[in-house]
Amino acid sequence: LEFNLSSIAAILAIMGYSINDKVVVYDRVRENLRKYKAMPLRELIDLSINETLNRTIGTSTASFLSAMPLIIFGGEALREFSIVMLFGIFIATTSSIFIAAPILLFLGENRLRRGMAPVEPGKTADTPAS
Repeated sequence: LEFNLSSIAAILAIMGYSINDKVVVYDRVRENLRKYKAMPLRELIDLSINETLNRTIGTSTASFLSAMPLIIFGGEALREFSIVMLFGIFIATTSSIFIAAPILLFLGENRLRRGMAPVEPGKTADTPAS
């Protein structure tokens, strides 16, 4: 594949697509943080991913199916654009499902639950932090 304006346009489209998918997942996590305050973060993120999985897979499948005819019947410029789009759709979908959640777990429960005071080492969540 040649790196030209079509491939740059496809890369920019995939970046927007990927960011949108991650925003949907993170927004669902935020909603569930308010709804299930006592649920452990790992379970809450799993629930949020499961709730958005149908939407994510459906959007990816629709985009994939619309790009396939462009590869088969499109001209050279459309073919390059569509190949980059197909590769990007796959990467964006897998990163939204499998990378967004570990990033949230890495950031930690205390940063996400703003209403609670951070827990210092050696103290429990029941004792207030000084």
